[in-house]
Amino acid sequence: MSLRVVLADDQDLVRAGFRVILGTEPGIEVVGEAGDGAEAVELASRLRPDVVLMDVQMPRMDGLEATRQILSAGHGTRVVILTTFDREDYLFEALQAGASGFLLKNATPEDLVESVRVVARGDALLSPEVTRRVIARFSTVGSRERTRPPSLTDREFEVLVELAKGASNAEIAATLFLGETTVKTHVSRVLAKLGLRDRTHAVVFAYERGIVTPGG
Repeated sequence: MSLRVVLADDQDLVRAGFRVILGTEPGIEVVGEAGDGAEAVELASRLRPDVVLMDVQMPRMDGLEATRQILSAGHGTRVVILTTFDREDYLFEALQAGASGFLLKNATPEDLVESVRVVARGDALLSPEVTRRVIARFSTVGSRERTRPPSLTDREFEVLVELAKGASNAEIAATLFLGETTVKTHVSRVLAKLGLRDRTHAVVFAYERGIVTPGG
C-alpha cells in the first residue's frame, strides 16, 4: 500500500513543488493539502494519512499547535515539520509537540522523500545541519549520577547521554567500546524504559531533565 501524505503550507507554490516531488515517487500518494493549521487538523482527522508535512508559520493555527492536536488524536499519523527557519526554539517546540522529524525547506528532493519514508516506518529524522547546530550547544552535566533516571542501568544511562549528543549507534559503540548490536539493544531498552517513541525524543527527554543542557 502507498504511504498517504498530507501537505500543510500556506504557500500554494510550495505545496505544488512538494506534490510534484512526492507524486513521482513509487509508493507515496499525496491525499490532501491544507493552507493553514486548522485545515491540516481537519484533513488529518478525516483522511488519517501516514504522514503530514507541516509548515510552522501559517494563518489561523500555526504548525506547532496543529501538530499537537493531530498527535493527541491518536490516529497514528506522524508529522514532519518543514520550515525555512532553522531555529532551535522551533526544533524543541516541534519535538515537544510530538513531531517525528524536522526538515529545512532548502533540503534536497531526495531528503524530502526520505523523510516521509523514515517517519512512516516509525523512525525519527532531523536534518543534519539542524542536528549539528543544536547538538553543538549541548554540554554534559557535571554529575551524571545525580540526574540518572532510576530505571536505567549505568550502561543504559551512558547510552542515553551519547544519544542526547546526537551520536549514531556506530559512534556510541566506538565511544563506549561496545559492539553495535549491543548498542542497538541498549537503545531499545532505554526507549522502552523511559516510554520514549524514538531517538529524537530521547534528546528532548535528556534536554528537559538536565542530563544535557544548552551551552553558552
